[in-house]
Amino acid sequence: MQAIDSFADLIEPFSRRGVDLGLERMRRALAELGHPERRFAAVQVAGTNGKGSICTLVHAALQASGLRTGLYTSPHLVSWCERIRLGDQPIAAQELRRLLSDLQPLARRHDLTPFELVTLAAFQAFADAGLDLVVLEVGLGGRLDATTVHPERQVLGFAAIGMDHAEVLGSTIEAITTEKAGILSRGSLAVSGPQQEEAASVLRQRAFESGSRLRWVSPLATDREDLVAGHLRWRSGLPGLVQRHNAAVALGLVQALRQLGWTIPDQAIVEGFEGARWPARLQPVLWRSQPMLLDGAHNLPAAEALRRELDQGEANGRGCCWVLGMLANKPAPAMVRALLAPSDRAWLVPVPDHPCWSLEAVLAEAPELAGRLGATASLAEALSAATACAAGGTVVVAGSLYLIGDLIASGTLQQRA
Repeated sequence: MQAIDSFADLIEPFSRRGVDLGLERMRRALAELGHPERRFAAVQVAGTNGKGSICTLVHAALQASGLRTGLYTSPHLVSWCERIRLGDQPIAAQELRRLLSDLQPLARRHDLTPFELVTLAAFQAFADAGLDLVVLEVGLGGRLDATTVHPERQVLGFAAIGMDHAEVLGSTIEAITTEKAGILSRGSLAVSGPQQEEAASVLRQRAFESGSRLRWVSPLATDREDLVAGHLRWRSGLPGLVQRHNAAVALGLVQALRQLGWTIPDQAIVEGFEGARWPARLQPVLWRSQPMLLDGAHNLPAAEALRRELDQGEANGRGCCWVLGMLANKPAPAMVRALLAPSDRAWLVPVPDHPCWSLEAVLAEAPELAGRLGATASLAEALSAATACAAGGTVVVAGSLYLIGDLIASGTLQQRA
């Protein structure tokens, strides 16, 4: 018998269907369901890295404003319920199970993918809860992502765009940006922070062609810069310098919503941003009293960003010991090169139920890492090896959100300040 918070009997593994993007299946299913997506407005965020952080900050500000709001994100770390938030709480497991059970016949009739099924359940949950405004994180790409079927997306956001999912979206920044810019629609207002010039050029062109407006925002000031300028501080509760970029986009989205008539006071933005939390992004924890950092860093741009954070923060001037899970569809040799400083050591660990890079395969492409890169058969072994190596220094678990989800689910972690 399935546990109430396990949905393996209702959601088929992603690996069985593979990536199958498109909007028509969702449109037909939503029409048969009575168009629940038409019963709430939405903000949508696309990009490569930072989408979840931006969505979390916007949702937190809307919550602090007293709006009836929801949040849809992916992937999850431990439970499918994490993907659907009604107000400040994830959807109850019993409610999600009921929705997924009720939707099974419709999902089979329309041949929905697992992501489409969960998105359909989210839309129905948001409609049933009578929410006013929902924040939607794009799952993959944008143009053909299931969230893009929502008809009332007047405010759109772009997180940093980089190389990821090239096997699906295209092998260049221009091609990837073109897919992500597919969320743009006539009359919409899009907000973006700084992008690579190749991405920025595509966004500008697609905004012009679609009849949408594109607003560029600069990273938020640091506390020191803010004091000098004498401005109202928009602090983020999410750690790391990269969050200055994400918070700037989130602030731009909230301000755009205010221009459309939504009541979102400055103080609500301040409280929402400061209270926002988004796990597995520079998250400090303890494992057997050993300080650790958890960061998904699941693609090359994220790995490069994590290295910059460490060079300026907790690990500055000291070596790190790493536990890394690298999925087979990621550029693991380049990611390991980006993550490891000269004095660092790392252990590769398999991510359960996912094809991964082996030590031999990584060293074949990056032989210079020999002697600094090892492998273990289990996560527990890798953690033990890394903590012994660190001798009280910094241990970082990274490379895959699925790996971090397994670690969190193990129940062996404690939070630390």
